Amino acid sequence: MLRNLIPLMAGLALTTGMATAQADEIVVGGKNFTEQQLLSSMTTQYLEGLGYDVTKRAGMGSAILRQAQENGQIDLYWEYTGTSLINYNDESAEGLTAEETYAKVKELDAEKSLVWLEPSDANNTYALAMRESDANERGIASISDLAAAINEGEALTFASNAEFYAREDGLRPLQQAYDFRFGRENVKRMDSGLTYPALRDEQVDVALVFATDGRIPAFGFTVLEDDKNYFPAYSLTPVAREETLEANPELAEQMNALSGMLDAETMASLNARVDVDKESIENVAQDFLEQNDLL
Repeated sequence: MLRNLIPLMAGLALTTGMATAQADEIVVGGKNFTEQQLLSSMTTQYLEGLGYDVTKRAGMGSAILRQAQENGQIDLYWEYTGTSLINYNDESAEGLTAEETYAKVKELDAEKSLVWLEPSDANNTYALAMRESDANERGIASISDLAAAINEGEALTFASNAEFYAREDGLRPLQQAYDFRFGRENVKRMDSGLTYPALRDEQVDVALVFATDGRIPAFGFTVLEDDKNYFPAYSLTPVAREETLEANPELAEQMNALSGMLDAETMASLNARVDVDKESIENVAQDFLEQNDLL
């Protein structure tokens, strides 16, 4: 009888030890737009599949979410390097590469006990886009190519939102950095969401976009290379509280594995399934995890 109890008690001890390592719930946060809602759903489903007790708090404003993490109310969420560097740390990203931006924000946020894990290859920064067929026909692959075409006399029209048109690090300094001008009459100001259909419907030749927006592949756009690194890097990265990682020793490696599977093309495709094809966020997130053997 005693011999039979020994392996049972050992098994119970092992189970108890495993439960203790992940005893506290992990609170996963997320912002209030499609990409962030996808990431919070994906992370929640992924971690639950690994046996964690997860609570999801999505749909939060950026500043509120960051404050909640600093206060210990959010354990883990996906942030953008440029957002933390510029908005939360009041530092300039001018001239920094994506790698330098990541290293700087990792160092600064470590002082707040926030750990930047491995960045994904998705960079959701501002970008300029053209219809792929038009860009190919004109031989424009980069913003320098665009500047050269305009300086040679091509009157290309540009769709911009009002904020980018007016902000101190927006259109005017972009044109100064690349030494060209669209011309006031060739700039069409509109809401951010309208720049995409305006470009698709040939109302303009160039449009301001966000690099991982699902409408870029859905509408057949090509993103022009920012060959002078004008736009700050907004590399998508999981950020966790140091205390949370210490309590869950395998969490960093597990989140790094997920991060390594995301790039701009993947995120744009997933975003399009929600915004263009009208699939549910939960189903798109689940499908991605299953296709990549993460669920």
